[in-house]
Amino acid sequence: MSWILLLAGFVLLVLGGDWLVRGASNLALRLGISPLVIGLTVVAFGTSAPELAATIASSLQGAPDLGIGNVLGSNVANVGLILGASAALAPIATNTSFLQRDVPLAIGTMLLLVPLTLDGRLGRIDGLILLGILAAYLTYLVRFDPDAINEEVPESPSERPPLAPAIGRVLVGLSFLVLGADLVVRGGVEIAAQLGVPERIVGLTLVAFGTSLPELATSIAAAARRQGDMILGNIAGSNLFNVLAVLGVTASGTTLPVRLGDVTIDLLVAVGFSAFLLPVMAARGNLGRTAGVTLLAAYLTYMVLLFVT
Repeated sequence: MSWILLLAGFVLLVLGGDWLVRGASNLALRLGISPLVIGLTVVAFGTSAPELAATIASSLQGAPDLGIGNVLGSNVANVGLILGASAALAPIATNTSFLQRDVPLAIGTMLLLVPLTLDGRLGRIDGLILLGILAAYLTYLVRFDPDAINEEVPESPSERPPLAPAIGRVLVGLSFLVLGADLVVRGGVEIAAQLGVPERIVGLTLVAFGTSLPELATSIAAAARRQGDMILGNIAGSNLFNVLAVLGVTASGTTLPVRLGDVTIDLLVAVGFSAFLLPVMAARGNLGRTAGVTLLAAYLTYMVLLFVT
């Protein structure tokens, strides 16, 4: 039964990713908003919904290590696995906003967890701080970002994609992604439990992989459609939402015990994967196939080391 859940989840994730990218692309054209901004907001929020559900559920069920591991592991998977796989399929052109704003901000939010967890927990005040940063970022992004305008919007309104079908595709895609991720996590956790794997490792690997599958499905669909900006927006936005929204919402509702010493290495790995993008994309002007394969190899090495150390 666990393997059936996994298979059904994979199918829903692939279908959901394709529908979400189609709908989000049309929505960007209809509203005149750039694909990068759509990726940073609509797509990123939708594909981070499984992380939010899994982290809240793990906290309520008395398994906070699984939730924290899920967030950090998902951020590693977003860059190493998803961005790496997307770049291996087709080079992704550099976006200035992604390099100068979104990646540094994603790194900064992860490093912010260090002072916030020095007391051994993420409490309500910590959660509100994270949510406040997210609100300020989204306000700037929508209202003041000069790159928010989509220059490819047709001048004639009649030539733009209709609004209702675009929203419908986004909603159906998100529904498939959330349901598919839930099935994958359920099946995966059942299998892991039978093997006696610790909660932290389960969160960093199996649950993180499962809840990152929406980003993977969405990014691969976007890569096939040459939507590089949407891939970058999805990855950067998801990493931001994972820390600011997922941990922010969870900590605002219930205290999350966090032993900094237990997650320091995982936090540094997550930061290191994101930091890798800055010099590579700045120097080459894109994230090419070689860099993509390098990220994939580093991700797989990290997964193996988690089980052998």
